[in-house]
Amino acid sequence: MQRPKVLILMFDVSLFLRHNLARVWASASEKLTSLEIGYISSVTVIELFSSNLVPHQPLNPIQPSILPGIQKLCLSVNYITDAMVATISQSLTFLTHLDLRDAPFVEPRITFDLTNSGLQQINQLGRLKHLSLIRSQEFIICYFRRVNDLGLLLMADKCANMESICLGGFCRVTDTGIKTMLHSCSRLYKLKVTHGTQLTDLVFHDISATSLTLTHVSLRWCKLLTDHAVISLTSNKELKVLDLRDCRSLGDEALRAIGVLLRLKILLIDGSDITDAGLSYLRPTVINSLYALSLRGCKRLTDKCITVLFDGCGKLELRDLDLSNLPNLSDNGVLQLAKSRIPFLDLRMRQCPLIGDTSIMALASMMIDDAGWYESGLRLLDLYNCGGITPLAFRWLKKPYFPRLKWLGVTGSVNRDMVDALARSRPFLYVACDGEELGPDPCDMSDGLYTHDYDEVDEFEQWLLEADYETDDEEMVDAEINEELIM
Repeated sequence: MQRPKVLILMFDVSLFLRHNLARVWASASEKLTSLEIGYISSVTVIELFSSNLVPHQPLNPIQPSILPGIQKLCLSVNYITDAMVATISQSLTFLTHLDLRDAPFVEPRITFDLTNSGLQQINQLGRLKHLSLIRSQEFIICYFRRVNDLGLLLMADKCANMESICLGGFCRVTDTGIKTMLHSCSRLYKLKVTHGTQLTDLVFHDISATSLTLTHVSLRWCKLLTDHAVISLTSNKELKVLDLRDCRSLGDEALRAIGVLLRLKILLIDGSDITDAGLSYLRPTVINSLYALSLRGCKRLTDKCITVLFDGCGKLELRDLDLSNLPNLSDNGVLQLAKSRIPFLDLRMRQCPLIGDTSIMALASMMIDDAGWYESGLRLLDLYNCGGITPLAFRWLKKPYFPRLKWLGVTGSVNRDMVDALARSRPFLYVACDGEELGPDPCDMSDGLYTHDYDEVDEFEQWLLEADYETDDEEMVDAEINEELIM
């Protein structure tokens, strides 16, 4: 059997005239089933998927479209519009996976926006299994203001085969619209709603009466939800991914409800009102199944949360931990974390003012084998804007410490010369100094959209890793000497 081939092309779509771009894709194989374009204008999308490739002639829906076999389409555009989704729906009749994302620079006019009428055009043949419509707030605070519950009600009739729904920025959709989708899509296993400003606890009030088996649920920035919504939601005992970031009214009772989810792999509960005591509800069952846990911005947590979660735990599957923006987390908590000997891959502790050099030293020597070699398995360590870190800590970031580290977040103002010297001495280490987020979003990892290339080490890197660890990099030594002279 011939192995499937993958062709990846990277070019600037904006360099093509619209009719020229259509001609390029007209020569593509009819067997092409998946297409992803990082950025393209909505007008160009209409031209690309129009049935008639001859410029300056009206659209003729009777003629076959280019790329007729496309089943999966992922586009990032300037505006998601009625005209664009109508053209896609009419042209790509075998579509099962539609992922559209926009990021407007200005508030869109009605002709450059999605309305109830456009939403009704989606999935006319009922073949869609995955639908994602996301309005990003990357540039301005902007929503789909022309879509309300009626739009979802009109679309729901065709959604019996839907397995995954992701909606972002639908500020006028209420509990009624989302409940309609939940009751219409009996095969739904993934639900993602971001910036659901109108959603309340009632959205999941009767979810136990449905036949749904949800495994992935994301409700980010749905700030009206409380513990009661989580209690209802956890009637789905098969949940594997639960993203409740920035649902600020959630507290310890939500954790109590989550404590029954024995299959949970990813739990993100940033910015909630949970306490150290509440985390005890994750013991002894849920903590054993988790792969990723994010407690970022849960400001009531202290060093005690580390003891509550990890003291006395056996071997855990946890590899990704986010403890960023915890004002009461100190070196003492990190010392307890190091004693747990959990083989983390990703550890984020950015913007923790009480974390200092002691934490880096503890993590650097966290795991030592019988031969005395340092074997910390961390691939990502984010310590950006941690208040207690001084130039002394950079001695513990050199080889042989953290031999597997590939992503490091620090504050460049600590000592720019030492940061630059560290980056040059470890060419396979990406050092970020400007506060950018490192690595993938855990929810993206759950979808298989992003994977760390952790296990593939080229020959040169392997040679570097196996080099003589007793030889310090001269630039690092010079930087340390200069720092001591300044002090």
